[in-house]
Amino acid sequence: MNKKSEILNLITSQGMLPLYFYKDTEVTLSVLRSLYNAGVRTVEYTNRGEAALKNFREMKKVCDSELQGMYLGVGTIKNAEAAQAFIDAGADYIISPGLVEDAARVADKNDMLWVPGCMTPTEIIKAEQLGAKLVKLFPGNLLGPGFLSAIKELFPNLLFMPTGGVDLSKENIGGWFKAGVCAVGMGSKLISKELLEQKDYAKIQSLTTEVMNTINSLKQ
Repeated sequence: MNKKSEILNLITSQGMLPLYFYKDTEVTLSVLRSLYNAGVRTVEYTNRGEAALKNFREMKKVCDSELQGMYLGVGTIKNAEAAQAFIDAGADYIISPGLVEDAARVADKNDMLWVPGCMTPTEIIKAEQLGAKLVKLFPGNLLGPGFLSAIKELFPNLLFMPTGGVDLSKENIGGWFKAGVCAVGMGSKLISKELLEQKDYAKIQSLTTEVMNTINSLKQ
């Protein structure tokens, strides 16, 4: 199995992809360890601030030295330069908030998984033509599970993951899985600004465990 397939299988079996950014390196690393301790084996770190690349390099070191089997994706990649910079820093896959064709080309050149953000059938068709296997439905809270139910039959070979506004309730997550997602992206509803500022890593870990248990129960 190649690395792209391995990561797709991992995201699907995990059923959720935690994503976050925080400027402080130590907080960033502590959150990463909390997610790992909850059973997470792949995380998206978002390229949302000046410290992102520096922090990502440190995260990669921690993964290599102590978090066996953890894959690091990078999100909010809006151009080829950022894609290449994070690939050079050891990113395992690239996620974009929209359909960023030059980022797709950089990922392809490096034989790496690229996950575009899409909001319309036209964008999803274009993403598929560019070789995407997994599409991020963004913003998820605006699109809703009904959108995916309506279009999913058009794309039998694609996997879908909503990001943005997915909350922690079984009802919300269940609605998405019923519509046919392979996983849900979990950002500020899971790793909130308050928990980051309070450095409440135990709470982040327990919430993550709860979400993973919810998803496992929905899959049965």
